[in-house]
Amino acid sequence: MMNNGTPSNGKKMRKGWMLTAILLMVVLVVSACGSKTTDNGSSNGAQASNELEQIKSVGTMKVGMMGTYAPYNFLNDKKEMDGFDADIAREVAKRLGVKVEFVSQEFSGLIPSLQSKKIDAIVSQMTITDERKQALDFSEGYITNQVKIIVKSDNNDITKLEDFKGKTIGVGLGTNDETYLRNEVLPKVGDFTIKTYDDVISSLKDLNAGRIDATINNLYALKPIVDANGFDIKAVGEAIKSDQAGIAVRKNNPELVAALNDALQGMKDDGTYNTIFKKWFGEEPAQ
Repeated sequence: MMNNGTPSNGKKMRKGWMLTAILLMVVLVVSACGSKTTDNGSSNGAQASNELEQIKSVGTMKVGMMGTYAPYNFLNDKKEMDGFDADIAREVAKRLGVKVEFVSQEFSGLIPSLQSKKIDAIVSQMTITDERKQALDFSEGYITNQVKIIVKSDNNDITKLEDFKGKTIGVGLGTNDETYLRNEVLPKVGDFTIKTYDDVISSLKDLNAGRIDATINNLYALKPIVDANGFDIKAVGEAIKSDQAGIAVRKNNPELVAALNDALQGMKDDGTYNTIFKKWFGEEPAQ
């Protein structure tokens, strides 16, 4: 005869199953919250395996540039980043499926910012050199620049590099042009003074005022500054060198470099690159 004061075995089993089901639901909910996926299907808790995936996961590529180097990169009247480099960066980011965020600073600080992961890439006329490739990865070159000697219009004493001897020559701090003057021109030509600047306009102001004897730069960079300020300067002689600028990223980033190269090549194939180039320089890019 059953004792009415104690639950039957069936009731015990039903309660056990209910408790198990509740515990299972709790575990599933906690598990689902902990592995919530982002729009690209990756887990929030899991770190992306490479920097291309990280950029896509965040949805933004942080791009460093000077912002004082028209027509390449500068702040327009709306205080927005503008110029050839800015348009290239926007289009590349678009083809990677992300937005672009510009971070402006002096040229000499761009590589340290990249190395410390404050930015994801540099698109600021960063010349591709063997020295830089030891510390950085680069995309293929996206523009070729011819560098010439720039002097005051009434200066007929300097027409070639050999004429730098005993003179004061201005150049951008931390640029490939500074390295070129120190490592290649100085040993060949003999002593001359190198004065460095954080931006192009300051060097041209000093040149126009006679505080330096010459500078070196490419004509695309100088024309808008000269036109806006009425500097009385000129380019002389043949081009002293030719440089290629590329998109710089941190070392050991083959996936990101490949994606950047694919984007740049796609822009050239469909005519987008030519459109951007003509917009800023008024001519077709050199083949």
